[in-house]
Amino acid sequence: MLGAMPVRIHFTTEDMARTRFAESPRPFLELNIALRQLQERSHPTRFETWRRESLRRLSPKVQQLFDLIPSTGWSVGFLGYPAEDIGEALDQIRAMPAAHVRKDVEVWADRNRQRLVPAWTRSLGSDKGLLLELTDVAAHVHQRVIAPYQAGLDALSAADHALRRRQVAHGGLHALLSGLDPRHIKWKPPVLELTMASGADDDIHLSGRGLLLIPSVFGVASPVLGVSAEPQPYLTYPVRRDDTDLVLPPTETARTLSTVPDSLTTLLGHTRAIVLWTVAHHPGCTTTELAHHAGISPASASQHATVLRTAGLTSTVRNQNTAIHTTTSLGSSLLNTTA
Repeated sequence: MLGAMPVRIHFTTEDMARTRFAESPRPFLELNIALRQLQERSHPTRFETWRRESLRRLSPKVQQLFDLIPSTGWSVGFLGYPAEDIGEALDQIRAMPAAHVRKDVEVWADRNRQRLVPAWTRSLGSDKGLLLELTDVAAHVHQRVIAPYQAGLDALSAADHALRRRQVAHGGLHALLSGLDPRHIKWKPPVLELTMASGADDDIHLSGRGLLLIPSVFGVASPVLGVSAEPQPYLTYPVRRDDTDLVLPPTETARTLSTVPDSLTTLLGHTRAIVLWTVAHHPGCTTTELAHHAGISPASASQHATVLRTAGLTSTVRNQNTAIHTTTSLGSSLLNTTA
């Protein structure tokens, strides 16, 4: 339930100079927000089909993440990294010192005193194998919940980025801050007021660090604030295409979160179907770009691209040492038929 009192972020001149906006959602942070949406029943037009399809594809082990990232309330700190790359975020968690994990879990358990904290979570700081298993579950969930829709999510992010650039060009940072999310974020210079889902009431001073503004497709209900994030605090805001709507229309989100056709997945396998789908939506992409958009490693992207090329569904040309992928007429026909 939305609280009546806001969180107030106080800006200095130095904070204003260092505030910037990200070009696209941070993948692991977006996964954190998406996991909350999976446990909700709100916004049915926007998310219900995606929820149903995603939950059907997930391993029962996803409950571990649900325990640590509930639909409301605090989530464990190390599961909210705003890293630019999903692989980077997963590697950071795998390499995290045990003392850091223990501290984050203790803080999380203290903040959730009114909830029943699962006993298994107390072992995260001392059992490296359990932490690695949890990271593998996070990778699995990203592959099933985010990666199938990456092309559409990228398109929404690009449209939002263009909007924010126009706001800055025409009205400076004041226009950008005023237009982030008028429902939950209000700019009253030099203070940014946030209405949080937790109902938190607090005064935050950025101390010259500024703020990283991060767009989110899944974070439509309320902003997410990372005060202690390094090297810079962050704040999420919902993506939208233009100034005429306060938020992206629900049908637009639902259309973006339509999955790769089941018939194509049955024919090619889940990951390979995503790779073919991604190449079709990003013609001329490099192997590195293909891996990024599909949410897989470059080695996996190269392997699947080779299989698809051998089958005549994609073609690959080389520009110096870079492989560039496009679909063939046969690949396009297959996509059109299964769709």
